[in-house]
Amino acid sequence: MPGDMLTLVSALFVGLVFGFVLQRGRFRCNMAFASMITPRKDFTIFRAYLLSLLVAMLGANLIEDMGWLIAVNPSDGEVVTKALYRQGFAPIANIVGGYVFGLGMVLANGCASGILYRCGQGFTDAWLAFAAFFLGLCVTIHGWLKPLYGLSASVLVRVNDKVNPALWDLFGGGMAAKWTTIGVITIVISLFLLRGAPFKRALKGYYWSTTGLFLGVIIIMGWWASSYWGGRPRGISFTGPTAEFFLSLLTGDPMVRRTPVFDFFGLFQTTWASLYVVAVPVGAFLSAKLLKEYRLFFLPREELLATFIGGFMMGVGAAVGRG
Repeated sequence: MPGDMLTLVSALFVGLVFGFVLQRGRFRCNMAFASMITPRKDFTIFRAYLLSLLVAMLGANLIEDMGWLIAVNPSDGEVVTKALYRQGFAPIANIVGGYVFGLGMVLANGCASGILYRCGQGFTDAWLAFAAFFLGLCVTIHGWLKPLYGLSASVLVRVNDKVNPALWDLFGGGMAAKWTTIGVITIVISLFLLRGAPFKRALKGYYWSTTGLFLGVIIIMGWWASSYWGGRPRGISFTGPTAEFFLSLLTGDPMVRRTPVFDFFGLFQTTWASLYVVAVPVGAFLSAKLLKEYRLFFLPREELLATFIGGFMMGVGAAVGRG
């Protein structure tokens, strides 16, 4: 599938904005969860996480039901309506992969998006963790851990005769069950969010309410843009796109199935999603420079091994868990 400037620009724009907001909001999933179990029991970043989840859940399902997720074939201009990409329910893989990823996240001091935006802010340990993250992904998806990758997803659970069920399929599926389930979740999350002061900051960044709202809107934008310009509504994720970017860079082939591949200027072939991964640290760099916060940070040498192992474990866990 031939690439064009709009495909390239749209992916870079989404990544730039996403990286900018991540840095301004000081948003890292590991901090969102870890800060709740510290003696201070700080829920600031966790509230930003929940708000972004709520906005993304409402917006993504709304644009799906309104038929706004469309893909345009650049070769003939054919317009095809798409549905949100939902993965199969593989509970063993999800639990094992999630656990390994969580261990790695603690060692690497960041989730996938966290280490990526910290790359742009000047944290050299994040560069090491990101390289190890890619290595863990490739070893698991394409290398000597591939048997584990295949075995972990061999147990798929069907719900309402679907291998990729949504939560409302537990209640029979259909539009009524869908929006009733979403409505109940919205009420529960909203009650928790309303208990927190909306203008509390995470460190020196945005208010948590601003961070959550912006991230949720960007995620919705990512679902639409990945469908319209990327040929498949994948949304914003980092596991697959990270592997695809590095594989494209090293081999010229992102090694994907079922995802459209674009040819850019005869130089390389890659996916839409892999391109926004490149732009996330650039957006974070711009934000840090504007705040005069950019500088190179170096960890002591004795901590680098733990960072590398953590990044590698995140890659293995993300792949096994189908992140």
